[in-house]
Amino acid sequence: MTEIKNRIFNRSNIICILLIVLIFLIDRFSKIKVINYILSNNSSIYVNNFLNLDLVWNTGIGFGLFSLEGGALYHFISLIIFIVILGLIFFIIKSSLWSEKFLYSMILGGALGNFYDRALYFAVPDFIDIHFNDYHWFTFNIADIFISLGIILFILREIFFEKNEKN
Repeated sequence: MTEIKNRIFNRSNIICILLIVLIFLIDRFSKIKVINYILSNNSSIYVNNFLNLDLVWNTGIGFGLFSLEGGALYHFISLIIFIVILGLIFFIIKSSLWSEKFLYSMILGGALGNFYDRALYFAVPDFIDIHFNDYHWFTFNIADIFISLGIILFILREIFFEKNEKN
C-alpha cells in the first residue's frame, strides 16, 4: 500500500496536479468573466480586426463538431469523455517520463474544464472568435487551447524526440 501511495503522491505527480488545477482555474475564470460580461451587456467584445470574444454554447465535442441537444447520445459522448479523463489520470500516474506527465496534465486540465461545463450547463461556453474578414475559425475557449496544445506537443514529441528518450 505504501508503494502505491508513493507512486501516486510523488513530486512530479504533485506538480502535475498543481498544473491541472491551474489550467482548470484559468479556464473557469475566463469563462465566468466572459459569460457574465456578454450576458449583462448583451453584446460581444471587440478586441481587434481579427479577434472577438463572442459567446457560443457548444453541445458537441471539440470545436463544435457533432453538436447535439441533450439526450442519450449527448450523455453517451459525455461518458466517453469521462472515460478518456480517467485514462489520462492513469497515464499521468503510470508514466515515468516528465515530458509525458506534463503534456497529459495540460490535456487533462483542459478536458476537466470542458467536462465541468458539460455537467453544469449541458454545453461548453466557447468565446474566442478568430476571424479574417468574413472567414471565422471555430469558436473555442481556454480549455480547448490547452487540450490542442498538449496534443500537438505530444505528437511532435513522439515524432522528433521519442528516439532520443529511449536511447
